Amino acid sequence: MLPSPLEFLVPLGALESVAGVLPFAILAVVLVNMVTRLLAQRSFVKAAEEADDDEALSRFLPHELVNVLLILLAFAFMIVEPHGGMVMSVLILGMVVADFFEYEARRVEARNGMEMERPNSSLAASVLVIGYAGYQSLFFLVAPVWNAII
Repeated sequence: MLPSPLEFLVPLGALESVAGVLPFAILAVVLVNMVTRLLAQRSFVKAAEEADDDEALSRFLPHELVNVLLILLAFAFMIVEPHGGMVMSVLILGMVVADFFEYEARRVEARNGMEMERPNSSLAASVLVIGYAGYQSLFFLVAPVWNAII
């Protein structure tokens, strides 16, 4: 059997050996993402108080790294579980896009001397990602009841 062209870029055998752990890893990293988002918001507020404009604000590197890690994990999950991975990838990409626009909104607020708001849209997107990651990783807890009903 000829190897798939994708096997040269992604070690499929190694990826399938950790396929069962990927949903748990995504759930854990999404929870870390929530913490880094709160720390980023705290640093934005502090920077805005110290400066008169938005030049003091910069992207929070730990949060950006966690976002990249989440995207990579979601794409890896999509390889081993196409349907669930696609849904997870769309939710995570939506959350990252919301993070991008929330950062830009904080810059506008800092530039105009407005009060810094919470990143509501990215928090809502995070709740959706946590819910779906919890469904994917913790479904075994409700599987007996679910299978008895369905």
